[in-house]
Amino acid sequence: MTDHPVPAPVSLRVAFLYWLKLGFISFGGPAGQIALMHSELVERRRWISEGRFLHALNYCMLLPGPEATQLAVYIGWLLHRTRGGIIAGVLFVLPSLLILIGLSWIYLAWGHLTVVAGIMNGIKPAVVAIVLAAAWRIGSRTLRNGILIAIACAAFVAIALLALPFPLIVLAAALAGMLGARLRPQAFQPVGGHGGAHAQPETQRPRALIDDDTPTPEHARFSRRRLAAVLIVGVGLMLLVWLLLAGWGGSGGKGGGTLAQMGWFFSKAALLTFGGAYAVLPYVVQGAVEQYGWLSAPQMIDGLALGETTPGPLIMIVAFVGFVGGWTHAVFGPAAPWLGGVAGATVATLFTFIPSFVFILAGGPLVESTRGNLRLTAPLTAISAAVVGVIASLALYFGREVFFAGGSVQPQAIVLGLLAAVALLRYKVGTITLIASCAAAGLVLSYWHV
Repeated sequence: MTDHPVPAPVSLRVAFLYWLKLGFISFGGPAGQIALMHSELVERRRWISEGRFLHALNYCMLLPGPEATQLAVYIGWLLHRTRGGIIAGVLFVLPSLLILIGLSWIYLAWGHLTVVAGIMNGIKPAVVAIVLAAAWRIGSRTLRNGILIAIACAAFVAIALLALPFPLIVLAAALAGMLGARLRPQAFQPVGGHGGAHAQPETQRPRALIDDDTPTPEHARFSRRRLAAVLIVGVGLMLLVWLLLAGWGGSGGKGGGTLAQMGWFFSKAALLTFGGAYAVLPYVVQGAVEQYGWLSAPQMIDGLALGETTPGPLIMIVAFVGFVGGWTHAVFGPAAPWLGGVAGATVATLFTFIPSFVFILAGGPLVESTRGNLRLTAPLTAISAAVVGVIASLALYFGREVFFAGGSVQPQAIVLGLLAAVALLRYKVGTITLIASCAAAGLVLSYWHV
């Protein structure tokens, strides 16, 4: 070891300010958010060691839900017990929720204006390119052999051509992984570990507050009593809120029925978010657009564009879906559509993220003990392969809505989409830069035709 002193214990106030700051600057999707936390918490502040950080990340990668959010909850929990985890997770999500509520209100109130419509028409082709690039990026990392490629193709056909529900595809992929672990285990081996050549030698690495050899805190050790308590509180809170909403709807409150539907739907979506937000978006589209009619397909694309330009996890697009659904369904009556929108966004966010808190606070020590067990990781590997096909189907769905809007070919959208795809895949242009450029192009084109 070097002579670097071990950092002083972190107060809850200092941690609070850091998590609040992170909530406002966490752009770039999960990879960017994890990189931000690594740079700040491992390298600069040394609150946690590289090994413990990656150990936590590997755990979060096994779970459904936004892994960057779960990683923040995990580290906050490790530092300051349950309250630290709750503070970290809430502050990671809250700025994004407030920003999206504001943007959604502007979108619905003034989206018909030429300037707003032009900007959104420019962003939509960029969104198609972003989804396509996500499929390529995840596929290049996940589809390591013919068996996994076949699973991805089967998932694409299942959702794009056969219109099978997303949960069924996840279940089928998991079963394929279980079978593959027995018949062809080498095809389902997980990708090699993180860090690797970049890890510092033990003799050169400064010590961290929570280092590799730091004993596991008492509150982070597995306890059946603690597991039961967290499950009861977490599930009980969701059930209580849902029952209140359902009771309001059953007693004549139409808005309560809509909000109860949202609660039930987004709690299911939270349990299916394997492989990142793009993987669960087709399920959200099936439910929010096609089943419940909370918003239209073009509005869904606009929401994804807004989600890409705001901090926080991309799955926060559920706040936009909830806001538009609460607004258009007049949850609190036609006189206050914005209030219905705020209620919808809040309900969607609450039911999407509570499961992530429960997974971390209740199951951390238990799930960590399963790492390296092929019988448990092979189904996740197969699900990751299926996710590639599902994301590709989402690109096809959005492309149809953008490039053939109104049943006619949209040449300007096609050109913008092709340029955006080249910028992403060939020149590695950042998402924010790409969306800003396409928004400017859409604005210029809208006034060019006025």
